Amino acid sequence: MNIEKNRILFVSIVGAIIVAGFLVTSLTSYFVSTNSAKKAILNNELPLTSDNVFSQIQKDLFRPIFISSQMASNTFLRDWLMDGERDERKMRKYLYDIRKRYSAVTSFLVSEKTRVYYHADGILKKVRSDEPRDAWYFRVRTMKPEYEINVDPDMANLDTMTIFINYKTFDYQGGFIGATGVGLTVKNVKQLIDQYQKRFERTVFFVDRKGNVVLHGAAYSGPMHLSERSGLREALPVLLESSGSMHEFQSEGKSFLLSARYVPELNWILVVEQSTDRIMDDFRKTLRESLVICAFVTVLVVLLIFWMVNSFHRKLADMALIDGLTGAANRQSFSISFAQALAHVRRKGEPMSVAMIDIDHFKSVNDRFGHLTGDRILQDIALLIKTRIRGWDTLCRWGGEEFLLLLQSADLDGACKVAEQLRIEVHARPFGKPDKPIHITISVGVAQYRDGDSEMAITERADRALYRAKENGRNRIEREIV
Repeated sequence: MNIEKNRILFVSIVGAIIVAGFLVTSLTSYFVSTNSAKKAILNNELPLTSDNVFSQIQKDLFRPIFISSQMASNTFLRDWLMDGERDERKMRKYLYDIRKRYSAVTSFLVSEKTRVYYHADGILKKVRSDEPRDAWYFRVRTMKPEYEINVDPDMANLDTMTIFINYKTFDYQGGFIGATGVGLTVKNVKQLIDQYQKRFERTVFFVDRKGNVVLHGAAYSGPMHLSERSGLREALPVLLESSGSMHEFQSEGKSFLLSARYVPELNWILVVEQSTDRIMDDFRKTLRESLVICAFVTVLVVLLIFWMVNSFHRKLADMALIDGLTGAANRQSFSISFAQALAHVRRKGEPMSVAMIDIDHFKSVNDRFGHLTGDRILQDIALLIKTRIRGWDTLCRWGGEEFLLLLQSADLDGACKVAEQLRIEVHARPFGKPDKPIHITISVGVAQYRDGDSEMAITERADRALYRAKENGRNRIEREIV
């Protein structure tokens, strides 16, 4: 754990030094350039009129109000309600045509008589006074204005947040018979605002009469109440109460021009804001490019250092988990593999077996041919076994001349077949030098995992089976006694 912490600390310090160097250089250059440019911009650049922005917003956002007004006074719609709401297909077609013709996200009608909520795809539900989501309808019934604009999730459109224009519908005697209208998704309106901002190079958003920011585009990053904007607090009363006003203010060292206009149809204030230091985007772009280069170089250097440290760490880990002579796993590594295989068995319910392998009369091989020859035989046998097993199986040097083989997805019969094939190949292959071949045999004990087995339990059964193989003449396999 300490080694891991030291490694991370070392890489972090190197990365921090590189980042600090780039930041100091980039920021110094940025501030020197922008400070001289700000003076010229603040003294010479004035905001352009925002009338185009207002007229464009009126064209795009007031259209749904006009559509809803037409629906509320539509003769077919009123006659259909007053005639008992017969043939629901006609109303569905009417609402579908409205939605399609005007590219609305939804169109709807709620009957006062039946409380049925109709929309372009059919009947959605019946509104109820005890249902919180239907509160809007009962609010519309009693309000004085003919329509309202509110934001609610649309049940007919996967609860997408939608701006509804709820328009009261009356019969020919002035009696309330329902509510109708269309809706725009908040997302669509925000996209419109984003288009205005891109087209006019201004920040556009709406606030209510209390100064809360109620609707803005994706690029808006300011506070959600205008009073939180430094430099604007003193002008806020005039901005919120007048039908239209222009303000210039300083905020966070920057100069802004702000045009506000009350929109009675929405009961909101449309704010169009322009930063006088827009031209300084070139300087910011240069800074961003420098920071990107800084980030790229830093990441590259840190990754290189991290790779080198990890490479060294992996070598140390291999030394700790791999048998240095044969390249097989050692006991510690086998315990890790066994735990992983055990989790797989419990999750998938597949069988698992182990095979304990012992080289017959290996002591005599060392005595006759020397320990170097014995080591080479151990290496050759380990290599032979590794080339015959699957990639997800594990070969471990258990000790001396003993190996332990972990076979995943293998029952007792399957493991015995693998063990027998290994025994045959070892017996048939000459080891040692070509002019002095040494014939080796192996004995194998095989055991299958049982529910609740620990690593020790299954290996002990395999070891007992191996003991029987030796007692029964060696060069053979024995399976555990079930």
